[in-house]
Amino acid sequence: MEKVKEKQIFLFHCVEAEDLARKVAAQSDCIQLQSINWRSFDDGFPNLFINNAQDIRGQHVAFLASFSSPAVIFEQLSVIFALPRLFVASFTLVLPFFPTGSFERMEEEGDVATAFTMARILSNIPISRGGPTSLVIYDIHALQERFYFGDHVLPCFETGIPLLKQRLHQLPDADNIIVAFPDDGAWKRFHKLLQHFPMVVCTKVREDDKRIVRIKEGNPAGRHVVIVDDLVQSGGTLIECQKVLAAHGAAKVSAYVTHGVFPKKSWVRFTHENSEGSERAFAYFWITDSCALTVKAIAGRAPFEVLSLAGSIAEALQI
Repeated sequence: MEKVKEKQIFLFHCVEAEDLARKVAAQSDCIQLQSINWRSFDDGFPNLFINNAQDIRGQHVAFLASFSSPAVIFEQLSVIFALPRLFVASFTLVLPFFPTGSFERMEEEGDVATAFTMARILSNIPISRGGPTSLVIYDIHALQERFYFGDHVLPCFETGIPLLKQRLHQLPDADNIIVAFPDDGAWKRFHKLLQHFPMVVCTKVREDDKRIVRIKEGNPAGRHVVIVDDLVQSGGTLIECQKVLAAHGAAKVSAYVTHGVFPKKSWVRFTHENSEGSERAFAYFWITDSCALTVKAIAGRAPFEVLSLAGSIAEALQI
């Protein structure tokens, strides 16, 4: 069977995602990095210029975004809405971390589900000559969020779990790994992708005014336990899971999350430089490079290791 010829991709990126964009481009000669002048007027509003706009006519174009804060979203949306209108053959938006994904439901009247708001905004990206925009997202918080998007975008949901599996097979104690999920939600999202590993499932129970982590099923005794979840914020749940697993005889505890959000530098509590507390007991803490600011902050700090999405993104651009 004849191999399908790879598309030539013109890849634009935001400022934060430059390092990841360079890694993606290094994966294939068919991916060419492009540039944008990210400037601001005196009043703070964006003054943007897409370089070589004439040259991308009739080409397959992609944009690597990073919605790390509300402050940077508007300028990126301005570019995202402009690129498909430059007579490009197709347009792909790569948004590794969908930031409002954990705000997907209402618990009482008046709550605003901002995941739906963001999905509606992205659903209004102009159609290119090739049709709807392809939207690549990694490990979105709730799978039902795919139904939040309209018909003008084609969501492509990818996962970082293959990167974790590859890394686990490289460990000297690879045959002693057991995977733990901090709650039923994480189990639902990931257990089918990790089904050849033994598993522990934790759950949160309410005792008085506290929510306590307990082991629901599985036995971590004597094993290297790897806690798996889609994202981490303060890290409180991971720490409570680690304590419970250690109390039940785990030989080592590590953690993997696709998105290391870590607001207010909450990653500091996990570093081995912080010698106080059980947080030090994490042998490894793997994250991907979906959150660029975190990647720069934790560089060279144990127990953190970054598993790059670059190869996976390069493959997704060929879909």
